[in-house]
Amino acid sequence: MEMIMQVTRAEHYFDFSKSYLPKKERIGLSQKIKRIQTLKREKNAVILAHNYQTPKIFHTVSDIVGDSLALAREAEKVQADIIVLAGVHFMAETAKLLNPEKTVFIPDLQAGCSLAESITASDVESLRILYPGIPIITYVNTSASVKAASDICCTSGNAKKIVESLGVPKVIMIPDEYLARNVAKATDVTIIPWKGHCQVHERITCEDIHRMRADHPEAKILAHPECPPEVTQLADFSGSTAEMAEFMDQKRANDVILLTECSMSDNLAISYPHINFIRLCNLCPHMQRITLDNILDTLEYDQYEVHIDPIIADKARLSIKRMLNA
Repeated sequence: MEMIMQVTRAEHYFDFSKSYLPKKERIGLSQKIKRIQTLKREKNAVILAHNYQTPKIFHTVSDIVGDSLALAREAEKVQADIIVLAGVHFMAETAKLLNPEKTVFIPDLQAGCSLAESITASDVESLRILYPGIPIITYVNTSASVKAASDICCTSGNAKKIVESLGVPKVIMIPDEYLARNVAKATDVTIIPWKGHCQVHERITCEDIHRMRADHPEAKILAHPECPPEVTQLADFSGSTAEMAEFMDQKRANDVILLTECSMSDNLAISYPHINFIRLCNLCPHMQRITLDNILDTLEYDQYEVHIDPIIADKARLSIKRMLNA
């Protein structure tokens, strides 16, 4: 079933790309994709791709696509020997944590994350001293060492559920300040945030929304909860990338503006050709480091395997498992 869905998505991509990709480039792209598919079969490998990957990856060679929560859940079900994570480093670590017996590769070791880089395990220990007895919830956009120092993980899609599942009046949520503040508006639990920000979402402002409303009054505006709270409050809907995709299925909208990483709009435009996606977004420089070329190199040469210290891995895995079981 996965292969059938993958072929269908690839056909949609090539049909969609005819308007802007020269024939010669499409032929070269097709040959590269076929080589990747061949190597996957030979090595019993699968490619997990985040929603922020470019259409060239998302709609052609990926076997499993989704947001961080979906990839975390699906990683546990993978039957292959090798996982190639088309995303950023913390996602590859998460796949390895949930599949310690499998080989996990990331096509570019420099594919990082501004949120993950905003906090360390030492910072978490300092928070425990400053706020004794208060549970620490860590966003999946963190390193394995930070997850290991925390009590439980969350994603943008389940953050409110995780906060309320602990049954306590106050929690610490790290590292995304805006996600914490957005969740705080929707729950009675007091949330102590950390000053981490996504370099893509923090750049979106209220002025951007006012301008887009004036230019496109009929458009539905969807904001990721990593955007500042004053931005999400002005949007028509706020949710994770998976919830944004669900919005397309549930709501009728001719014009849509996604306040998130721009590749999300590109991918949805192929899946929902009847919707006009108006771009007000930025590209994540870390996600953009993943390409078909370095995915091919990863499979050709088995390069950039993800390793995690076993002591850290055991503790970090517990935080993720608590999230998945909550």
